[in-house]
Amino acid sequence: MALLEVENITLTFRGLAALMDVGFSVEEGSITSLIGPNGAGKTSMLNCISGRYTPDSGRITLDGQDLLAMPAHRRTTIGLSRTFQNIALFKGLSVLDNLMVGRHGRLDYGLFAALLYWGPARRAEDRHRRRAEDIIDFLNLSPWRHQAAGRLPYGVQKRVELGRALAAEPKLILLDEPMAGMNLEETEDMARYILDIRDEWGATVLLVEHDMGVVMDLSDQVVVLDFGSVLAHGTPERVRTDPAVVSAYLGAEDAAFAGR
Repeated sequence: MALLEVENITLTFRGLAALMDVGFSVEEGSITSLIGPNGAGKTSMLNCISGRYTPDSGRITLDGQDLLAMPAHRRTTIGLSRTFQNIALFKGLSVLDNLMVGRHGRLDYGLFAALLYWGPARRAEDRHRRRAEDIIDFLNLSPWRHQAAGRLPYGVQKRVELGRALAAEPKLILLDEPMAGMNLEETEDMARYILDIRDEWGATVLLVEHDMGVVMDLSDQVVVLDFGSVLAHGTPERVRTDPAVVSAYLGAEDAAFAGR
């Protein structure tokens, strides 16, 4: 069953087409990767799904609900969260407080209760904090729990951002190049976390990543974009051997040489 449906999405900037008639689906419980050369439109597609961009035309639904009909903050409350290609943490806040920010869409008490901090508000705060602590344990962030996020090593900051997205209890989590800038050990750790997010935390994953080894190992389905259009869509095995995909990544002449 498709959790996310993207239908005929077109996005232009002052006449320049970033996405042209893009359509694909993401099955519930899957890891689907969105790949393509630089400038293919991958991050633009995530921005359309998350609400940073409004496409010119098309339709996007999450679990049957029309995402384009709601503002970005509302999309979080129905089960969508994301990380960013460039780390977007609150650098002056601690790791724990950054994760608590991710819980904001799950707050279920009013302003009056929050000001008095009693009864329902206190119980809800305890519940949200326990969830944040579970994520800290899951991502092995305990040594940095109370440290300012902006002072942490790059790879740890990437984990904190992943944790903040996970704190929203997403049905679908959008990961924009979560391994970018990481060394081999950090990349392997992040790959395991992504698998566990799907298998243990029950979230469906839409992943943008340039590391083809990671993509082919993790993905159930792969969508290939090139110049803003869908070039291929299928299993990793099918996409890996698709002549059009090979040509897009290597160039026509190199692809022909590689096939000899």
